[in-house]
Formats: sequence, C-alpha cells, structure tokens
Amino acid sequence: MSELLTFAMGEFVAEFPTDRMYVKNHMWALPRDGGVYRFGFSAYAVRLLQDIYFIDFDCVPGAKLGHRQEFGNIESKKAESGMYAPIVGEVICINDRLLEDPSIINIDKYGEGWLLEMRGEVEGLLQPADYMKHLESAWDVAQRTIKGQANTDD
Repeated sequence: MSELLTFAMGEFVAEFPTDRMYVKNHMWALPRDGGVYRFGFSAYAVRLLQDIYFIDFDCVPGAKLGHRQEFGNIESKKAESGMYAPIVGEVICINDRLLEDPSIINIDKYGEGWLLEMRGEVEGLLQPADYMKHLESAWDVAQRTIKGQANTDD
C-alpha cells in the first residue's frame, strides 16, 4: 500500500494514496500498461456523494470523449449527477461490475470500485500534493453546498 495523504472534511477524514494522480473533478488516475489510465472517484467525491446506489455508463469501449464530456450518471443518498470525462481520449473499458453492484465504490473506491480506463491527453493530471491544494481552495464552497447555502453571501 502506498503512503496516504489525508484531508479533513469536518469530522471526517478523506485519504488519498500517493501512488496515483488526481483530476480536479475528484477522480484518481492510476497508470496502467500501454499509456492507459484507470480512473475512479476520490475519497473526497465518495464522501460528498455518500452511499452510491446507481450508476449508468453512456459510453462503450472505443468511444472518444471530449473535455468534460458526460459519460454516464450516478445516484447516491445525497445527489444525482452526471459523470464527466477526466481526460480527453478513448475509452478502453468500463467497470461492468458497477452496473450490478455500484456500492463497490463505497467499499473499495481505490481498488475494485474503479469506473473506467482511458488512453489520451493526461497533462492536466495533478500530483497528490497539488490535488490537496485544490481541495483546500475549494473546501469553503463545498461546505456551503453541503449545508445548502451555496448561494448565500455569508
């Protein structure tokens, strides 16, 4: 197991393995063979979503995804949302197991709960320390959103 970085989310702590890179849309990126990257939701995203119970992919292997193009949907206790491409590139495979049991993401977000594998433009990926800085800069807005106060001026 790689070293872990932690980020305090109120009374909860999100952990981030340092053996992978991260994306500003709160996904991790683990390099595989042949220039392929495996992507999944970071602990930060899973904590905000809470109890994921539905996932659907709108892409198939071989599909080309553009910048922030929607590739599927996810539903959880806290939210329904589109899932957006972490990079520009080609979908190599999707994790079909999640269609039958999306709760795998809740249990093993950095292992069997991965979403898809892609090959493409990866220069926008963040080192773990840079992702932590991104989380720190976005945490105030996230807290207000969690509390339903995103549009207030306090």
